[in-house]
Amino acid sequence: MQTPFLGISEEIMLDKKNKEKIIKKFRVHNTDTGSPQVQIAILTEEIKQLTEHLKQHKHDYSSRRGLLKKVGERRKLLKYLQKENAEQFKELADKLKLKIAQKLQAEEEEEKLKEKKYNIASEEDEEENMKINPDTEEDGE
Repeated sequence: MQTPFLGISEEIMLDKKNKEKIIKKFRVHNTDTGSPQVQIAILTEEIKQLTEHLKQHKHDYSSRRGLLKKVGERRKLLKYLQKENAEQFKELADKLKLKIAQKLQAEEEEEKLKEKKYNIASEEDEEENMKINPDTEEDGE
């Protein structure tokens, strides 16, 4: 006897054994089940499975919506982890080979370059002002 289709097939859901393997691999300490690293790893695996499902079932819009929610949640957790502990963030991103993590790092580096350029430009302006008005002092006297 065949079981009726309930909207979600077993292949989409992450089974208990796989979830436990992921938790063991990414946990921070022995009793860890909810650290950002573990949550991100679980979401990543669920996202991979949903992506494969959607390749076969292109019109499954409810699963697509679930996928987008999971991607958004993972992105929030990644930003949090990056803000709290950049070293663990980079380590996790390397282990999971995430594109979004690479994008976040690129944005961060771009901001640092902008700050550096701004600081260099303001130093050059100060030097230019000193050349124009060598008699004036910075004290305001």
